[in-house]
Amino acid sequence: MKLISVVLITLLLISCSKKSKSFDSVEIETIFTDSLSIRAIAPLNENRVWFAANKGMVGLIDRNIPKLATIKYEDSLLHFRALAATKENVFVLSIANPAVLYKIGFNGNEATNIEEVYVEIGEKVFYDSLAFWNNKEGIAMGDPTQDCLSILITRDGGNSWSKVDCSQLPKTEEGEAGFAASNTNIAIYGNHVWIASGGKRARVFHSADKGTTWKVYNTPILQGKPMTGIYSIRFYNEEIGVIFGGDWENKSFNEGNKAITRDGGKTWKLMANGQGPGYRSSVAFVPNSNGNGMVAVGSPGISYSHDAGNSWKELSKEGLYAIEFVNDSIAFGSGQNRIVKLKFQ
Repeated sequence: MKLISVVLITLLLISCSKKSKSFDSVEIETIFTDSLSIRAIAPLNENRVWFAANKGMVGLIDRNIPKLATIKYEDSLLHFRALAATKENVFVLSIANPAVLYKIGFNGNEATNIEEVYVEIGEKVFYDSLAFWNNKEGIAMGDPTQDCLSILITRDGGNSWSKVDCSQLPKTEEGEAGFAASNTNIAIYGNHVWIASGGKRARVFHSADKGTTWKVYNTPILQGKPMTGIYSIRFYNEEIGVIFGGDWENKSFNEGNKAITRDGGKTWKLMANGQGPGYRSSVAFVPNSNGNGMVAVGSPGISYSHDAGNSWKELSKEGLYAIEFVNDSIAFGSGQNRIVKLKFQ
């Protein structure tokens, strides 16, 4: 009998330890303001976050103190919406033509040398997102210039980048592309990478071997018009993932705009269809939530689910473009003219 009691108590303690916290509110602290559109952020810890914006602006906010750098390509100020940080460098990639990818040295305190590591020129060139598997291997994605997504890969820490030939990628359809809305078109976990598309089709492209081979899967997300589709994709582990988006031209419409997978992206099921938030540009799993906690942000506000997307509550009407968690209660967000620190309670 004593042994049974001990086992029951142990199981109860384990069950309680795995139960994730639930949020009722969010405290929003503005840590940086400027006349910028800030679509991409990369936190280093609770006090430091990199950002990339328009007007050629890249910066590090260090305990609310901005350290800024303005980057020009020839005589032009580029617009950056893609950003990724490794141990020693930060990478930013511009939208539109020309696409220019910069490697920025980082000495632990501020940006040092800035180096062009990739340039692509063409009428259809438009890159959307950037991410790294580790300090050596990274990937960027953009709209098709031929009949496939534009995929760049680095295997040497970002010193050189190669564009994947369309013969190695699934074909896209006319009008299928990505959205440079929050730098979250790409999701990475382990050796896996998932890429989301929108427009005429809303699909998920998947590679289990760091971009060597690819498959593509259909989703039930709203599609068919230029501003419909998937705007953000995240994975909690190799199996559980979430996609979010909708119709940018009808932001309150909340059907066909959010879905979940439990088989690594092969199949997707709509969440809270016709309920909860409409269009959102960025979604993120709450760390240590067993894949149940999600926060979605967009220009209409901040929404939260504690039960894997089955139900949602609005925490704020503050409009943001992107969100990145630091731990299970603190995140950074970016939007029009500002960066904020979010404390969920």
